[in-house]
Amino acid sequence: MPTTKTSPTLAVFKLASCDGCQLTLLDCEDELLTLTGQVRIAHFLEASSAVEPGPYDLSLVEGSVTTPDDAERIRAIRAASRHLVTIGACATAGGIQALRNFADVDEFRRTVYAHPEYISTLATSTPVSDHVDVDFELRGCPIDRGQLIEVITAFLAGRKPDVPNHSVCFECKRRGTVCVTVAHGTPCLGPVTHAGCGALCPAYGRGCFGCFGPSGSVNLPALIPVLRRDGMDDEAVMRFLHTFNTAAFDKELNS
Repeated sequence: MPTTKTSPTLAVFKLASCDGCQLTLLDCEDELLTLTGQVRIAHFLEASSAVEPGPYDLSLVEGSVTTPDDAERIRAIRAASRHLVTIGACATAGGIQALRNFADVDEFRRTVYAHPEYISTLATSTPVSDHVDVDFELRGCPIDRGQLIEVITAFLAGRKPDVPNHSVCFECKRRGTVCVTVAHGTPCLGPVTHAGCGALCPAYGRGCFGCFGPSGSVNLPALIPVLRRDGMDDEAVMRFLHTFNTAAFDKELNS
């Protein structure tokens, strides 16, 4: 059934990111075709240059706030959106670019750019929720396509998304994966990481890297001694935590 002017509107926006989470939406293929029959995609530059003005019933935002323009733009997006959902590690936790939060950004700028005076940037990379109210945060680097479709359909249907908030360890148990830490002494962030990947890395004998950020019930300080027991010194532990969701894990560690 074709969409009409009264169909709910969906908008997708990008801030500082790699576009991976938007590509996850495009990769939904059959589900996306069904979705486009139910909603009117009013703004999605990754898919089409055709843009309709807001307001929008549901806006998905990928990317972190890293520039003054980002901060101004996300406020405008929030004002034009009935519901705003952030998607991916960048939008929900500042992303891997939040490593700048622990360094001298001016030094980076001078080192990387021939004319740093032309570069306008903030000293930190922060999640969207630090700047505006967010209705839901969908985690992952990148996000899971099944969870994404669930979130979109839930908001359009006026119900709460059914996205679990437990850890990756639950997913290992469900698929019958032997614990890599218990069996092999492999460092793993699964006990403190939000589920959503299907425990992909542990299923192949590798420790979880924390792509989905902290889960709903995190006791990160309790995991640190286990990582040390499994051969990591303090520097290695910090490097293990400072990846896709560096700012989120740092916040949990210092809370």
